[in-house]
Amino acid sequence: MQTSEIVLVGGSGKTGSRIIKRLEARGLTVRAASRSSARPFDWEDRSTWCGALEGASSAYVAFQPDLSVAWAALVIGALAKVAVDCGLEHIVLLSGRGEEGAQRSEAALKASGIDTTILRASWFCQNFSEGAFVEQILAGRLQLPAGEIREPFIDADDIADAAVAALTDPGHRNKAYELTGPRALTFRQAVAEIAEAAGRPIEYEQVSMAEFTGGLAAAGLPQGLTDLLEELFGQVLDGRNSSTMDGVAEILGRPATDFGHYARETAATGLWSA
Repeated sequence: MQTSEIVLVGGSGKTGSRIIKRLEARGLTVRAASRSSARPFDWEDRSTWCGALEGASSAYVAFQPDLSVAWAALVIGALAKVAVDCGLEHIVLLSGRGEEGAQRSEAALKASGIDTTILRASWFCQNFSEGAFVEQILAGRLQLPAGEIREPFIDADDIADAAVAALTDPGHRNKAYELTGPRALTFRQAVAEIAEAAGRPIEYEQVSMAEFTGGLAAAGLPQGLTDLLEELFGQVLDGRNSSTMDGVAEILGRPATDFGHYARETAATGLWSA
């Protein structure tokens, strides 16, 4: 059992916030590293990195905006070298499934010589309740440039549980886990399950990429984020990640959470109520 300090780079995101709660519940010393934390961390200001990492033995890293961007591997490699210089022994990296940029970032991390645990994941269930899709879900119609490709949506709570296991059990060091849900669904099927759980009509409409990106621009989304979503829907969502994997069972010894369970639990909170 690990007992020394753990730092979470990206500690306020969907996975980081969940990991902090779990580690604190175990009585472990943990702190978030972000632009607004007591010891600030800024991906675009390397002078902040050592101060944010110093004193910790392990780190969980969720890169923003996404490991698929061209410059991610250089940054992850540089961060890993700083981590080693600051005395860290272990980094748990939230990586992407089937993304060349993520693969380059994993290689850069390993090249630093630090112990690693790689958690590969793709689309989160929580994109429908905490992320980019929630406003359209609430409005009753989700429009995306996604057709019949199936995706085994992963629950962020499963990722958080896996990260806690990796951070607290040295037996998971220098291993990689592919984390998926137990069932692959199209976006249309996922929305249908949300509508059934919420007890109200919610439609799914496939739109062209031009219509999608045009809508993002009209909504004022930054060009960089629009480009990232275009890559994820236009390239990564091509069926390469449709297969389900056993990573959750391998690291946690239990099955992955089904999308239907996520939908029912979220609907019960009233979040999707009209």
